[in-house]
Amino acid sequence: MLASLAALAPFAIDTYLPAFTALEQDLGTNTHAVQQSLTFYLLPYAIMTLWHGAISDSIGRLAAIRWGLGIFIAASIGCAFAPNVETLWFFRVVQGLSAGAGNVVARAMVRDLFEGAQAQRVMATVQMLFGIAPAVAPIIGGLLLGIHWQAIFIFLALYAGLSLWAAMVYLPETMPASKRVPLSARRVLSDYRLIFSDKEFNFAVFALSANFAAFFVYVLASPVFLVNHLGLTEHQFGWMFIPTVCGMVLGSYLAKKAAGRYTRGKVIKVAYTWMSAVALANLAICFSLPSEPIYNILPVALFNVGMALAMPILSLTALDRFPKIRGTAASGQVFIQMALSTVSAGIIVPLVWYAPSGLAMAMAGYLILGWLSVRSSGLWRGGYE
Repeated sequence: MLASLAALAPFAIDTYLPAFTALEQDLGTNTHAVQQSLTFYLLPYAIMTLWHGAISDSIGRLAAIRWGLGIFIAASIGCAFAPNVETLWFFRVVQGLSAGAGNVVARAMVRDLFEGAQAQRVMATVQMLFGIAPAVAPIIGGLLLGIHWQAIFIFLALYAGLSLWAAMVYLPETMPASKRVPLSARRVLSDYRLIFSDKEFNFAVFALSANFAAFFVYVLASPVFLVNHLGLTEHQFGWMFIPTVCGMVLGSYLAKKAAGRYTRGKVIKVAYTWMSAVALANLAICFSLPSEPIYNILPVALFNVGMALAMPILSLTALDRFPKIRGTAASGQVFIQMALSTVSAGIIVPLVWYAPSGLAMAMAGYLILGWLSVRSSGLWRGGYE
């Protein structure tokens, strides 16, 4: 259940990617305007994540989920019946404001419910589905596009509705009234000053976010990368996303197996060694071989093995810094992750999607940023064993 809640936000980003051409035609607009609907979703998503965790610390985890998903359902229906791109932008903003509730609260609930190695295993599952969702979503979108692009947003509304119903029926409230803290802007700002002044929190979260962004540039650029550069159609997005799913599943499986057997620091170093080797191979391929699906897609899938291996460790390391305000810490974590994704969607991807080599350089650049961050942390030095 927690994993399905975490997957809602990336589903909202990626399910409609195969429909870009159809949206251009039906809404009478251009590729750039449709691309900016990603930014109109991601920016409010990133900003609102700063509040979802604090709200759940104040009113309870389930109430925060109920309000967030309820608004998301209404916004998804609005997107489905948008008559022009400006209306689509508006409802994408509303989607962004509400979609993060499930993801933020799910991460906090994992740490509410589980300890130690078991928390690492459960977080690996949640993070696996959070990472798999961007890969599976375009495949689903391509199938629904056979009906109509509106069916994609109706699907999002149904997914959110089912997740909301299941959360209310099956999930326990992990923030009892006795532990709740008052909600006020002053308190929230004070908590974030505390969180973002913690170097270890920042190192872990920025490393996690940069690793994810290294893969996510390919997701955001997929309409151009797959169709224009690799010659695939809107219904063949599975050629990229099925292998990337397999890479994430394998990495998350290895993370579960490593939990309790190897130190966090050792696993992180193995993950970064693997990602570095793959990123270098990707650069070599893109600059020396012609563009072909197998050459250009396989490195992305292999990169995801290392990303998924490192992700639960980095996430738990950050959350463990603030056990009394875990919801707010989860919000800060998701905010940084989505802020980097917003920068990628609005600025980086349009600059690098001119060729597969541009995307490969973006992947390597984000990986370097993540490595520089994590190597400065106590996790890298063996302080969290």
